[in-house]
Amino acid sequence: MHEWGGPHSHYGEDDEAENLRDSILWQMDHLTLNSVGIDIGSAGTQVIFSRLQLERMGEDLTSRYTVTERQTVFRSEVHLTPYVDETRIDEHRVGEIVAHAYARAGIRPEEVHTGAVILTGEAIRRENAQALGEVLAHQGGEFVCATAGHNMEALLAAYGSGAVKASVRQGARVLNIDIGGGTTKFAVADRGRVISTGAFYMGGRLVVVDEEGRIVRLDPGGQAVARALGWSWQIGQQVSREDLRQLADWMAEAILTAALSRPVPPELRPFFLTPVVEGVEGVDAVIFSGGVGEYVYGHERRWFNDLGLDLGQALARRVQAGALPCPVWPSDECIRATVVGASEYSVQVSGNTIYISDSRLLPMRNLQVLRPDYELTGPIEPDALASAIAEHFRRFDLVEGEADVALAFRWGGDPEYGRVEAFLEGLIRGLPNTIRRRRPIVVVVDGDIARTVGSELKEARRLENPIAVIDGISLQDFDYIDIGRKLEPAEIVPVTIKSLIFQL
Repeated sequence: MHEWGGPHSHYGEDDEAENLRDSILWQMDHLTLNSVGIDIGSAGTQVIFSRLQLERMGEDLTSRYTVTERQTVFRSEVHLTPYVDETRIDEHRVGEIVAHAYARAGIRPEEVHTGAVILTGEAIRRENAQALGEVLAHQGGEFVCATAGHNMEALLAAYGSGAVKASVRQGARVLNIDIGGGTTKFAVADRGRVISTGAFYMGGRLVVVDEEGRIVRLDPGGQAVARALGWSWQIGQQVSREDLRQLADWMAEAILTAALSRPVPPELRPFFLTPVVEGVEGVDAVIFSGGVGEYVYGHERRWFNDLGLDLGQALARRVQAGALPCPVWPSDECIRATVVGASEYSVQVSGNTIYISDSRLLPMRNLQVLRPDYELTGPIEPDALASAIAEHFRRFDLVEGEADVALAFRWGGDPEYGRVEAFLEGLIRGLPNTIRRRRPIVVVVDGDIARTVGSELKEARRLENPIAVIDGISLQDFDYIDIGRKLEPAEIVPVTIKSLIFQL
């Protein structure tokens, strides 16, 4: 009798060994991983589980695994983010929401290989926000934990909504307007690259009332908007539904004006949480996302005792009346835009040209990767490279010198002395606080120049910082990496890459 009813054939011992070897090699080249994304936002908390299929690209055992298929296996309902008071998120209730999602999905924490906890919008203001994210990351499996500041959240939303993908496929410049509970994020995607981001202090849940119309939640942004209309609102004050509609209508006009009018009117500038978003001139299309985006597209019609419904409908009316200079394209995701990118798990190995100044520096865990927008293919201008490094710290809401990161570069051309020296000078000028505070300098390049760069920084430039320069590795923005201890005698280090995934 033959199990499974499959075909029957006879093999010799050599054939069986070869088939076993082929099967093992196939399994090494093809991986299936479970991933989870947890988004704790100003208004909503949600959990998404995905199953990732990864394949080794190429025959070389050091090559990177690439996600070839991403299947969403469970989406929790969107819960209103629970608060204890104005300064604290209810971590106990959030824990219950997440635990319930695991149970509903039929997945145990130990079965999760990778994932992301993302805190966004007004949720970041709460005093226990970062600690909450770290606790969830620790309890839920192997995670990236990111507190997404305004610019990073704008980036995430642009990818999750499909705006970046649309800009690639249509060869267009697309403005993504992501309106959440606490803030509105702007991102301009031009043919696959996000060229500008910004945030505006207006959202659908800045004011919340009870069934009698008494204000039970009033964020500072809600107070500021009310003052713009001549109202001095306070917690406990009773307001009418017509007042809320009037407030939402004013906000809708303000959001579109802030997004597209240049220069921005002086009365709206105080509502920007970042510099004014650039590159909006000549956009080919607008995409809405975020919880309020559900109302703009008509996917949601319920009222949750806040401004979301009225704000979304006010925006929809303006779109229908031709207020925008370009068409509105559909969104792949609205309320789930920032969480739909779960995470990828892949491994690369850096060879024996690495430079590690102190073996005690390793291992390093969960280093955020920044890949500055600077091409190292021709002459290198140190000041331009330093500016690109500084701009990338700003774009990801990081303060240079306060957090350990990995700077990633793609090296093109020969490692000529003059080019390497210009690269080193730009690197040093771009990291003044890191160098002054003697924090670790971690550089990852795809070309074989690590030992040269590391030794020049440490021995020729006499930097007192711990230094790790790793080559042969290709990284992108939204990657996080773990660098393992050096493996002797081969003198290689394993690099685990955990990346936020977006389909383009």
